[in-house]
Amino acid sequence: MTDRRLWSYKEIAAHLGVQPDTVRSYRKHGMLPQPDLTENGRPYWFADTIRLWVASRPGNRARKART
Repeated sequence: MTDRRLWSYKEIAAHLGVQPDTVRSYRKHGMLPQPDLTENGRPYWFADTIRLWVASRPGNRARKART
């Protein structure tokens, strides 16, 4: 099943258990995948894009991402 919901910094932060500013910093430092959509200058990612990114991050076994 494909999850095509669009997530902003806020939803990604909630999924990771961090603050939205942390997610912005990840993007600024090239640690996030490219946005799937940009609307009015705001980036959005599909939930599946972020879940795949989380799964591929080094050390992800030690971390439990929130759903």
